[in-house]
This record gives sequence, structure tokens and C-alpha cells, in this order.
Amino acid sequence: MSSTREVVITGLGVVSPIGIGVDAYWNSLLTGHSGVKPVAAFPTTGLPVHFAGEITDFDGKQYISPRKSLKVMSREIQFAVAAAGMATRHAALMPGTVDPERLGVIFGAELMHSPPEEIEAAYRASAMDRRFNIRRWGEAAMREIFPLWMLKYLPNMPACHIGIAHDARGPNNTITLGDASSLMALAEAAHVIERGQADAMIAGGVGSWLSATAFVRSQQLDASQRNAAPEKACRPFDSDRDGRVYGEGAAAFVLESAASAAARHAPVLARFMGASSAFESVTTSRQLRGDAMRRALRGALTAAHWQASDLGHVNAHGASTRLGDKLEADAIRGTLGDVPVTAPSSYFGSLGPGAGGVELLATVLAIQHGLVPATLNFERPDPTCPLNVVADQPLTGAARRAVTLNYTPSGQAVAVALSGAAD
Repeated sequence: MSSTREVVITGLGVVSPIGIGVDAYWNSLLTGHSGVKPVAAFPTTGLPVHFAGEITDFDGKQYISPRKSLKVMSREIQFAVAAAGMATRHAALMPGTVDPERLGVIFGAELMHSPPEEIEAAYRASAMDRRFNIRRWGEAAMREIFPLWMLKYLPNMPACHIGIAHDARGPNNTITLGDASSLMALAEAAHVIERGQADAMIAGGVGSWLSATAFVRSQQLDASQRNAAPEKACRPFDSDRDGRVYGEGAAAFVLESAASAAARHAPVLARFMGASSAFESVTTSRQLRGDAMRRALRGALTAAHWQASDLGHVNAHGASTRLGDKLEADAIRGTLGDVPVTAPSSYFGSLGPGAGGVELLATVLAIQHGLVPATLNFERPDPTCPLNVVADQPLTGAARRAVTLNYTPSGQAVAVALSGAAD
């Protein structure tokens, strides 16, 4: 890779259950503070699960300007715009510092769930003899639902709003691949810069399972039911894990060509060394096997021109499911050997398209500070997950080279390789 096309990370932003802003997030990782707690957003009476990785201290008015934009922003969009604003400020990427036609946005997202109360009036108006009548829905919806309602929940809107807010006129795209979305967005943003189509990109992802309808749906999936001790529920690679903890969050990164960062005198937080993605077929008769994870890990090493022994740590997805953790452990151990492994997801759970970004933030900070955060709740190692898990306290002295891995239950996998600024 030529120096003019080398890609670096110069800015970070995060809205997460363990902190809003990089300092709060990093402090939680170092002190072992979990963001998993009883749900406060709505009643959970009658549901089997009563906890989540919920963000309870976010006020969009503090981050969104002009405030009238909030009318067309769902909670997830507000998270994304706030995280992107933090990242650009962190990178000192102010208007005029980069040609707006050479600044772009790629963000991970998915379909966002509307709160039931936003369509309640239209639903009630469509009822006949106390039963929903689809024939009355069109007229009722036109009359009762906010005309711009749809714009609050389309997956492409986080990238659109971020582009508008930062006058980013370059490539603008959205990745919708579940838990793999954030890392795929960051990888594609880096490739856009490598191809010479932009000098700087804002990349990341956002997701939330904390709307009432999404949370109810999560109960039908592989959710942990450790209601008595929510902070202990997310236990990647631990023998006592019993399922995912669902949550919400967003993270954003400013990526630039090394030449752009140098021209702006912007400090380099990490270097993008390469990425790889893969897919395996999952059907009703053929479950996840981990093949895509292995190929993604090998591909990331090849892209970075590294050997497994060059790595300081691996940032695992750590879904905390019986099958997923075993397959991920097999892929990491079989491909990378006894490398130290951390799973920041243990602090906040599964964040959907926001997962990879919020997890990757831990890798960037680990590289920057020379400390690999410990995995929470790793108390009884599972012999079916033979990994060198960083637990109890942060790891010091590790090489400042790392790979972050994400995967989805439907077969997508992606791995991103980062190194220190002076590596």
C-alpha cells in the first residue's frame, strides 16, 4: 500500500450503555462497569426477560442541531448523528479542513422499529367490530400518521443525516448486514479512500433492540434470562452462558488517507491494515458452522501481511450463546492459536448493526493506551471454547496489532486488522 493511500483513524465517537463519549466508555472498560440493567424505557411485565444494554442518559437535544431535525430522527438516528459529531470533533475535522466533495459517509444500520404509540391512532381507526380491518388502513394511516413518519425509520437515514450535518458530498452508503454491518461499513470506507475516491470518511454503525416491538421479538431469539443478576448475564465463552443480552448503541470513526491526516496535523489513533469478509450458507437444515469466520480471519491477516504470531490480541464478537461462542472460539483458536482474546460485548451485549463499531472502539483504545480490556463475567472457562481470554484485569505489554471479528447467525463474517500509529 502506498503512503498516499494508507488509511488511518483520526477520530472516535460513541453512544453506548457504558458511556457516552470516549472517556466514559474507556473508563467503564477499565473499571469493569457493566451497562446491562433492568429496562427503564417501557414495562416488561409478562415478558421472560426484563433487562438489556440500555442507554438511559442520552438527550438528543444536546447533540442534534438544528433541533427541528429531531422530528424526523428515531432514537437510533439520533445516536448515530451524535456519535458522528463526537468523532469529527475528536478528529478536529471542522468545515473547510477537508474538501466536502472528498468527504463521505458509510454507516451500518437496519430497519428501525417504530414505537407502537406512533401508529396506535391509525390502528384504532382501522378497527371494525374490535378487529383490525386492512381495507381501512390506507385512509386511516394517511389521516393519523405523521406525514414524514417513514423517514424516521429507514436504514439509510443515519448516513443521510450525517452527510447533511457535515456537508459530506462524497460517497454515501449504508450497510445492512446485522451484527457485521459496522465493520463492513468501516472496511468499505477504508477501501473508498484507498481507491482514491475520497480523502476522509465518517464510518460506523448503529442499532437498538430497545423499542418495545424489537425487544419483544428478541424474547423469541436466543436471549439470556438471567433476570436476577442482569450485569452477570452477558458471559462470552463462559461455561454458564445462557444466551444473548440485547442492547443499543452507536459508534463512529473518522478515517483519512495518511496524507490528509498529515496535512491537517491530525494525530493518528490507529492504522487500518486490512479487512476481509466471508459468507457461509445457513438454512433451516444447515446451521452455522464457523467457516466464514475462519476465512475472514485468514483474509484479514493476509491483507495486513501479518502472521498470527504478530497479533497482540483479538477482539471477539462474543455473542454469549452456546453455539456461537463455540464456533467463534474454534475459528480463533484454529486460525490464530493462543492469541489473547477480549470480548467487550460482555459489558453491553448484542447491539445489532452497532455491535462492531462499539466493539472496535475498544480495539482502537487498547492500541492507543497499550491496555487490552478484560472480559466481564468470564468466571468458569468452557472447555469447548479453548481461548486465552483476557479476564480479571486488563492485559499490558501486548503488541499493538489486533484483529476485530464480527459474525451473524445467518452466515456473514468480517474481520478488520488495525495497528498502532507507529507500528
